[in-house]
Amino acid sequence: MIPKVDIDTPALLIDLDVLEANIAHVAQSCRAHGVNWRPHFKGHKTLEIAKRQLAAGAIGITCAKLGEAEILGAAGIRDILIANQIVGDTKIARLVRLLDAADVIVSVDSPENIAALAQAAQGKRLRVVMEVNTGMNRAGVEPGEPALALAAEIAKHPSLHLVGVMGWEAHATSIADPVLKEKTVAAAISLLTATAAQCRKAGHDMQIVSCGGTGTFLYCVKQPGVTEVQVGGAVLSDEHYRGHHNVNMPVSLTLLATVTSRPAPTRVILDAGRKTMSGDAATPRPLNVSPVKDVWLSAEHARLELEAPSDAPRVGDRVEFVLGYTDTTVHLHEEIVAMRKGAVEAVWKVAGRGKIK
Repeated sequence: MIPKVDIDTPALLIDLDVLEANIAHVAQSCRAHGVNWRPHFKGHKTLEIAKRQLAAGAIGITCAKLGEAEILGAAGIRDILIANQIVGDTKIARLVRLLDAADVIVSVDSPENIAALAQAAQGKRLRVVMEVNTGMNRAGVEPGEPALALAAEIAKHPSLHLVGVMGWEAHATSIADPVLKEKTVAAAISLLTATAAQCRKAGHDMQIVSCGGTGTFLYCVKQPGVTEVQVGGAVLSDEHYRGHHNVNMPVSLTLLATVTSRPAPTRVILDAGRKTMSGDAATPRPLNVSPVKDVWLSAEHARLELEAPSDAPRVGDRVEFVLGYTDTTVHLHEEIVAMRKGAVEAVWKVAGRGKIK
């Protein structure tokens, strides 16, 4: 087996022992609270991770893009939620074709989109969930009566099957005070569950009440009325989730880089910049390096400024980074190197890379 020191860089590494423990932890937390797990694919974009999540008990997979859903369907994964609106004739035609391979659920929030989906899906049956705005103020129909009116609109179309509601309480993710954060999450999700209750009372099928993400993981699984959560990035973990969202899961995904230059005793240059790891949500953190004062990323290089002069690391040495934000890093790579006990066990294709349509 190839040891870590022989891996060409830059390279994304995943520690399989940590990954599998993280998957088991999220799955067990969901079971303990009586909710299903439908993890997001958009962060890791890797079939091998999705299949491990399903094997651990996930009921299906959530994705952000139709192209990701096509990858999942081609791999034999049938229960797929596209947590986004699919708009336009070209995409809707692809969605309808995908129904031959997978039992897709798609998010809707407008009568215009509902009519277009219903027209294209004639002769088939497309599951839909209403996206409800629970305070994030991005997409989504407003809770309560507006959502009830939209449910009535969906019911007019035999080719559509309304199966529930979904929301995302993202506005709570960065709240530092755990008491306030839990109250904010609970208030947001109560809008979703109350809307589902109104729709049930009106005779609509509300099998699914879907919400949650890594940033609210500690609280969303506890909320009454929730049937499933979409927690995804927790199984990888990163500086953003740990530092800004206070979700301290062990880190399974790292970036390995090589020192290419030591032009000054306090300066270290590596072969991994913004095209390799993002710094948009948080700055990547180097491991096992003398105290670092600053990390700066250019297109092709990382520059570390040390707090004090040091001979280490030397040119040719490897430096491993905890990623700033996995969601905006994985898609930069073609593959992930799966490691076990410091040696390469497998190389996984990032199958969802480039699937932005």
